Amino acid sequence: MRHIRIVAVAAVIGAIALASTHLGAQDNAAREARDRAEIEALMWRYVRALDTSNAEAYAAAYTPDGQFRAGTTATKGKDALTKMIADQKARQAAAEAKGDARPPMYHMTMNEHLTFVDKDHARLEAYWQTVFGAAGQTVPVRVAAAGRSIDQLVRVNGQWLIQSRDVAPRD
Repeated sequence: MRHIRIVAVAAVIGAIALASTHLGAQDNAAREARDRAEIEALMWRYVRALDTSNAEAYAAAYTPDGQFRAGTTATKGKDALTKMIADQKARQAAAEAKGDARPPMYHMTMNEHLTFVDKDHARLEAYWQTVFGAAGQTVPVRVAAAGRSIDQLVRVNGQWLIQSRDVAPRD
């Protein structure tokens, strides 16, 4: 009788362990689904800030020490990132003042692949394309650039941010 009780207790402990493992897997899947949605929203805010030359919103998508890299050129830190976009906006305004208005610019990503390194770090790989919109009937849409990107993302105080963005990775 004692052996039956031991086997029964072991079976109950095993069932509890299995159930908690299953619940843990469900919790992880739910967290990752929420994180994917939050990262998608982050990247949407990032690209809209870039396309509208909103320097503050652009820098807000990054960690305080965040970095944007294009080839060998790197811009690091919120102040430098803000200045990069503010300077872009100033160049656009100067061109428009001379009558050289640029059509709207759109940055797009596609074929994204998101990998969670751990619960607070992720890597987003994608192809990207920069397109100038049509400017009236005579200037059609044109592709300005295309490439590949690798983003290192991190959760800071519960919010996903870009730690580094490389739009010309070597690997």
